[in-house]
Amino acid sequence: MTEKPPIDDVNDDDLTVGEPRDWAAGMPGVLHSMEPAIKQLGLARTVKLMTSLNQKDGFDCMSCAWPDPNHRKVAEFCENGAKAVTWEANPVLVPDTFWGEHSIDDLLEKSEYWLGMQGRITTPAYKAADSDHYEPVSWNKAFRIIGDKLNSLDSPDEASFYTSGRTSNEAAFAYQLFVRAFGTNNLPDCSNMCHESTGTAMSETLGIGKSTIAYDDFEESDLIIVMGQNPGTNHPRMLTALEDAKRKGAAIVAVNPLPEAGLRRYKNPQTVRGIAGRGTDIADQFVQIRLGGDMALLQAVSKRVLAAEAKHPGTVLDHTFIDEHTSGLDEFRAHIAAVDDDEVLLATGLSQTEIDELAERYITADRVIITWAMGITQHRKAVDTIKEIVNLLLLRGNIGKPGAGASPIRGHSNVQGDRTMGVWEQMPDSFLDALQTEFHFDPPREHGVDALDGIKAMQRGDIKFWMGMGGNLVAAISDTQLAEKAFRGTEMTVQVSTKLNRSHAVVGREALILPTMGRTEIDIQKAGPQFVSVEDTVCSVHGSHGQVPPVAPNLLSEVAIVCHLARATLQDRPGGDPAGIDWQAMEDDYDVIRDHISRVVPGFGDYRTRVRSRDGFVLPNGPRDSRTFPTETGKAMITVNELEHVQRPEGRLLLQTLRSHDQYNTTIYSLNDRYRGIKKGREVVFVNPDDLAELGLADGDRVDVFSEWTDDVERVLRDYRVVSYPTARGCAAAYFPEANVLIPLDHAALRSNTPVSKAILVRLEKAAVPAPA
Repeated sequence: MTEKPPIDDVNDDDLTVGEPRDWAAGMPGVLHSMEPAIKQLGLARTVKLMTSLNQKDGFDCMSCAWPDPNHRKVAEFCENGAKAVTWEANPVLVPDTFWGEHSIDDLLEKSEYWLGMQGRITTPAYKAADSDHYEPVSWNKAFRIIGDKLNSLDSPDEASFYTSGRTSNEAAFAYQLFVRAFGTNNLPDCSNMCHESTGTAMSETLGIGKSTIAYDDFEESDLIIVMGQNPGTNHPRMLTALEDAKRKGAAIVAVNPLPEAGLRRYKNPQTVRGIAGRGTDIADQFVQIRLGGDMALLQAVSKRVLAAEAKHPGTVLDHTFIDEHTSGLDEFRAHIAAVDDDEVLLATGLSQTEIDELAERYITADRVIITWAMGITQHRKAVDTIKEIVNLLLLRGNIGKPGAGASPIRGHSNVQGDRTMGVWEQMPDSFLDALQTEFHFDPPREHGVDALDGIKAMQRGDIKFWMGMGGNLVAAISDTQLAEKAFRGTEMTVQVSTKLNRSHAVVGREALILPTMGRTEIDIQKAGPQFVSVEDTVCSVHGSHGQVPPVAPNLLSEVAIVCHLARATLQDRPGGDPAGIDWQAMEDDYDVIRDHISRVVPGFGDYRTRVRSRDGFVLPNGPRDSRTFPTETGKAMITVNELEHVQRPEGRLLLQTLRSHDQYNTTIYSLNDRYRGIKKGREVVFVNPDDLAELGLADGDRVDVFSEWTDDVERVLRDYRVVSYPTARGCAAAYFPEANVLIPLDHAALRSNTPVSKAILVRLEKAAVPAPA
């Protein structure tokens, strides 16, 4: 017996605020994982799915890209992974009558939470230009409508094709192939909004935009510096790796504006000490950095490393590694010597003692991993900040040896794999040349639009058609009001989805929803049962096998949707499909796609065989494997980056967006955030108590949060509850995606064009009290 989850929106009066936790997981993690699953899925379906999740013959978790250990436990998942499975596999369905009962205007009034809890979409739905309602349509009609629209455009560049990071390798490769055969490189993806800064910085300095470590390196490390991330909520299985490293003797430093429960203490629910004991203290040092201060901190630590080398020549820097594998040290040394210590303290909000402690830890550790996420990548100077991470690692040879390296933590389960498969608006000529050789057509060479530039192109009227392969870009992108206006100005929007979200309500003149299978579901095509594959955050590729029948027989897989759409579009063009691509063969048997991939994508030779290994395979990685660096110079590049800390005028705060604990990207599982003490609400702003006193505010006050930018657009969150919280002085926080309304579209990271979601200048004003009725 399954149960539909509660879906009523909660009134502001229901919001309660308690004390934040100082530890993560434990028995509450088990209960919060299993109770919703059993209620909503039933016991048998829960057992089947949870015991297959992240197993070698099971399916890959859709909630994050954390790598799997070689030796796996029976329960190889975290609380949020279990919630993601429950959310996807719940057999509650959206009935066909739903569309007649709810207009677009009605859907616009609903929250993300309400929309997601309506159930799985099982029938294609179409909103005509003269209608305010979707209506069910057949698959053939849906594909015909889309194909006709695409073929009516004056140029293929009037279309944009977005991809969410949950899309499999096979679907992503087929999708980008269709888009390029159609004639455009407009392939924005969710990486544009998260780790684009990482790819830009690491590609220039190391020659590869991916992690330079393997999973087992955590246990071999002496020091792990965790920057700009909250593992306890966003990738909880990382806490097990940190606990194992700690028990092997590693020290851990957390660098973050907020104290996060998972980095303070972890009660592993699969151990006795985690259930009945205290658990494991994780961070040996908490560096409570001011927003935007990470680059200054890294330069300050590098300055201390170079000073220690000057005091004890030949004992601190790894001169053999530097001489053989790097360039740029002399210029860097001169630049760092001039770094202003007072500016560092102002930018970081730290004391000299705190920085000295971190530097000493780094200097005395032989093997160091620095790991980071969006708390680093979503700043104006994020690219330069990540280059400073690389600089610090290179000084002591902490690249390409066991227990050491650069470790960006990806969010979506296959965001890295999608990029490897060609979902990028700027794929290099080598990839496009391989496509041309394999499929006998000349792919477009001009770079396409990324996520932010795609919104601007919509505003100008240059993008008339938009399609999303999963995701919820309307909610995820910055500058909500302007972005929604841009989407409404398109001629057609198409969304491939499992459940409803905001992107189904903010639509073009015509709109379609194409329902798809989930990662949990068995996929049967003409050649028999199919599986897909993904790439995790440490470059390991492995299969993912659905375990339960689809919730409805009418659903198509993402691969099938792409292949149908390609036939409906390309083969109906005058003269047909010039490339003559056999889309039917790829739909019938995903090994056909994998054979194409093996001849196009480096590192994927004999893909169909290697991916069937129970352990999968690891992609080659020059910096990690052999200390080879495919950069312009053939060496790792130590770079000079100008420090620019974020200014905070008097009476203002720097605000970051963040996720709650019961959330996966824009998907809201509940209105609680128990590690931060929030229940039954999301309209809160977290502020340091000293800042509240300075601003004349108090915990519990209602405020309007205004973003301050150079234009005259009013960006504001109305009537938010102030929560006194131990964040860094001068800093505040509010939940994503609601706070995206505060981020100007032009407020983007230099060179990566990622939205600056972690340093928004705001002012708080007491909310107007409604007049008595």
